[in-house]
Amino acid sequence: MAARNDTAVTEFILLGLTDHPQTKRLLFALCLAAYMLTLCGNLTILVLIQEDSRLHTPMYFFVSHLSLIDICYTTSSLPQMLTNLLSDHGTISFAGCVGQLYVNVSMGVAECFLLAVMAYDRYVAVCHPLHYAATMEPGLCSRLAGTCWVSGFLNAVVLTTVTFFLPYCGPNQINHFFCEAPAVLQLACADTESTEAVIYAAGVIILMIPFALILASYLRILASVLHTRSATSRRRAFSTCGSHLAVVSLYYGTISFMYMRPRSSHSPEHDKKVSVLYAVVTPMLNPMIYSLRNKEVKGAMLKVLGKTSTEGGRIWVLRKGFRTDAGQDGKLNHIYKKLQLNRAA
Repeated sequence: MAARNDTAVTEFILLGLTDHPQTKRLLFALCLAAYMLTLCGNLTILVLIQEDSRLHTPMYFFVSHLSLIDICYTTSSLPQMLTNLLSDHGTISFAGCVGQLYVNVSMGVAECFLLAVMAYDRYVAVCHPLHYAATMEPGLCSRLAGTCWVSGFLNAVVLTTVTFFLPYCGPNQINHFFCEAPAVLQLACADTESTEAVIYAAGVIILMIPFALILASYLRILASVLHTRSATSRRRAFSTCGSHLAVVSLYYGTISFMYMRPRSSHSPEHDKKVSVLYAVVTPMLNPMIYSLRNKEVKGAMLKVLGKTSTEGGRIWVLRKGFRTDAGQDGKLNHIYKKLQLNRAA
């Protein structure tokens, strides 16, 4: 950064997705709804996992970290995007752009490694169920999650440094809706070939190593499931792993398209559309795909809301003092005691 002179860029202008006022208003409404759904969905997952002891398992431990990553990722870019959609000129300071790129890269890398860890967790659960509790013990789960976060932060330091070490002294209009490395590099007042090579190599390593681990895990899972005679066990295994595969496919497909192409093949308009998928759509869909449709999570939600079962509503009637016949009172008292014992357990 020392190479910047007196005309160095102090702020950037984010051109956004469109400059049409009516389209901006529509995009604002859609993106605001997506952001609210992302926050509500992921915060709900975090609360449910914290409150329900039945979800204190390795799988949901990693799901909670995925939700936290998605919250951080969207919060780093969507509020800025929403603000810019309401203004004629979407500006962001130089330091703000650096911070936004750092958070985006760190959360993106952490999610790549976390998806690989979650694939390994499913491999152990399906292929070695008798050793699952001993293998995926709390200490190992914490170390694996910590490694994902540290890997994200360290890689972000490298990629952010090589991007903003270049001088920026000319145009300051970023043809994007947030500060992303390929779009920012187009404004550098120096040769970016070596920087692009570093980012491309880092993208290949960061994406391909976790993807290889995910592929290996699911090939082993597939082989194990195909040798299972029980149709019920096969359905359960495919149901458990199908959600994770959907998240992996959506996330890796868009990220790979963005960061594993040479600059000559980049199109600003196409890049912005792809970025919407992994910056807006994927974090919003992750809770729905991976967690909120699971029976365990639905049960936890009912428990937290105080609607464990239909009998729970009848218990409320009894406790409020409404009259019922003697036989019904006896049944409700019996059900109430059972629910109390279950909650105590």
